[in-house]
Amino acid sequence: MDGSNHSTVSEFLLLGLSESPEHQRVLFWMFLSMYLVTVVGNVLIILAIGSDSRLHTPMYFFLANLSFTDLFFVTNTIPKMLVNLQSQNKAISYAGCLTQLYFLVSLVALDNLILATMAYDRYVAICRPLHYTTAMSPRLCISLLALCWALSVLYGLIHTLLMTNVTFCGSRKIHYIFCEMYVLLRLACSNTQINHTVLIATGSFIFLTPFGFMVMSYVWIVRAILQIPSASSKYKAFSTCASHLAVVSLFYGTLCMVYLKPLDTYSMKDSVATVMYAVVTPMMNPFIYSLRNKDIHGALGRFFLGKSFRG
Repeated sequence: MDGSNHSTVSEFLLLGLSESPEHQRVLFWMFLSMYLVTVVGNVLIILAIGSDSRLHTPMYFFLANLSFTDLFFVTNTIPKMLVNLQSQNKAISYAGCLTQLYFLVSLVALDNLILATMAYDRYVAICRPLHYTTAMSPRLCISLLALCWALSVLYGLIHTLLMTNVTFCGSRKIHYIFCEMYVLLRLACSNTQINHTVLIATGSFIFLTPFGFMVMSYVWIVRAILQIPSASSKYKAFSTCASHLAVVSLFYGTLCMVYLKPLDTYSMKDSVATVMYAVVTPMMNPFIYSLRNKDIHGALGRFFLGKSFRG
């Protein structure tokens, strides 16, 4: 067998953000703290929604699934990164790297699709309030979520299977915190044109189409809100969308910082942006959704203090 063939690759080296022992100690405690906050925050959101029948609505159904996705997303990357920061052995197996890549790609796509579905929910709630109950039936909500999962699983499989055909030679060092698509393609010594083409085509469908849908949804939402005569009613209507809009802005803002640039310019300077979308965004989502949400506050109070709590 040819020694340069990708099948002979047994492992990569995840070198992370810094090789300095002093920096690694600081990074370890920083990422451990962020991981624990992310886990606790998202678990609390899931528990609050699952335990309170008053939150068994389409909006909170999708929010619970978004929290689950964020929880799965950080668990796919951060534990391995924490182990590497504490160990001299930075290796990750070829199979482990592709597995991490699959879940990374799939879960980012799933996050995006769930956010688009939540935008549709807000559109129906504000622009068609009298039809909300029938338009957002439990059956439709489950169907929309199943579609989000199916598309994201397929998206992840396509890119992971294409990556198995890539030949790696030379350096196996990944100067990054996890196995990421662009970084792996930069290590390739075979022709990756098909990977780039499929990445652009599927990425446009999975990300740009939902983004365009969200933009149109909010155009109609803003138009509907502006037609409301009462200022207090306008504020109440907008406040139901503010959290979602903030999360969408954070999600797309950090993704654009990383991916809207040519592959050959991808470097360590993008590490901060990667940390933002891979760690900070999942950590911030529970705070954004619960900060001024009395329903979540009440549900958490009743979960911990019993039914006597009044939120």
